Amino acid sequence: MNPFIRIGIADDHPLLREGVANTLRKRADLQVVEQGGNADEARDIAQRMRPDVMLMDVNMPGDVFAAVKFISTQLPQVKVLMLTVSESEDDAYSALEAGARGYVLKGVSGPDLVLAIRSIARGETFITPEFANKLLSNFKKHEAEVRKIDLTHREEQIIREVSKGLTNKEVASKLFISEKTVKYYMTCVMQKLHARNRVEAVTALRRHWEREAVGRLHISPAPTPLDVHGGS
Repeated sequence: MNPFIRIGIADDHPLLREGVANTLRKRADLQVVEQGGNADEARDIAQRMRPDVMLMDVNMPGDVFAAVKFISTQLPQVKVLMLTVSESEDDAYSALEAGARGYVLKGVSGPDLVLAIRSIARGETFITPEFANKLLSNFKKHEAEVRKIDLTHREEQIIREVSKGLTNKEVASKLFISEKTVKYYMTCVMQKLHARNRVEAVTALRRHWEREAVGRLHISPAPTPLDVHGGS
């Protein structure tokens, strides 16, 4: 059994990336195996090096969410942890829906980043405390909305397929209906849930279907700034 937690890092700001790497190298149980600067390189590192944890920025060149989804589905032993300045709920929802196991804001302390990595490596979920409170608040709001909504059989059927990651075209093919019909019902679902996009709609329903998932969130003490600087 490997005594180290092996870590890959992908961030398009070299100084920040190296600062994070140096912070992690100070820990006896952590080993930085390789670094990259975009989504494609993150995917490549995950495939070649098979790190235990892949740290990825949300805002870097390439399709980040597609890379996260590829890693989480094709390389499930590699746990993805987002490390970013983005406090966008859409970014967080998209990353978590794609399969990321954690979402940490830059500005987190060195010890809390290490705690997040260790938690992710153990199979837990980790979200920066203040941001987690914001997300959970919205989860509760969506849950309350879902309780009031009575979806039709077709609406629920479609949103369940969408929640599996299928595109409108794939849902249409599976249910033997037109893509236009899928779009129509998804619009109805989003209106009923007051969701701005399909990710929010899926998140609201998953919160309703899987309430126990909230209990798996690992909330750390309030963070202090990390001793590195950089962009998104």
